[in-house]
This record gives sequence, C-alpha cells and structure tokens, in this order.
Amino acid sequence: MNRPEREAAARRIMERVPSPPVPPDLYAEVVRRGGRMLRRRTAVRRLLWLVLLAGAVAFAVWAATARPWVEPPSQTTPPLTGW
Repeated sequence: MNRPEREAAARRIMERVPSPPVPPDLYAEVVRRGGRMLRRRTAVRRLLWLVLLAGAVAFAVWAATARPWVEPPSQTTPPLTGW
C-alpha cells in the first residue's frame, strides 16, 4: 500500500466508527485545570529562582566573611621577632 491508499483506508475506518459523546462542560473544566496548572508552574518557577538567588547571596556573604581563598597562617613555626 502506498501512502494515499493508507490515508484513504484510515479515513474509511474513522468514518465508520461513531465518535463518543463529549460532555458539554468538558471544555470549561479543561480550561480551568489548564489555568491552574500554568499558575502552579509559574509559582514553582518563581520559587526556584528565589531559592537560587538566596543561595547565591548566602554564598557571596560566606565567601566575603570566611575568605576561603586566603591561606591560613602557619602554625608550625613561631614568629620571628626581636632580630
């Protein structure tokens, strides 16, 4: 079977089977649920950005106060004074 024949056969099958009845309030319910999903997704995305920003600020404050890149003073030899 080539493509046009397959399409024609699929159309014949779909036309034979009656479509199931759809409830009249289905559209309103779908729109309501979709809106709720979009609001929830937006809220979660904003919360994740807020957590990421808070983490970056906390890291910057820690790095500014702890200064982990500075080598700690040596504790093995006493300081040389009085030369």
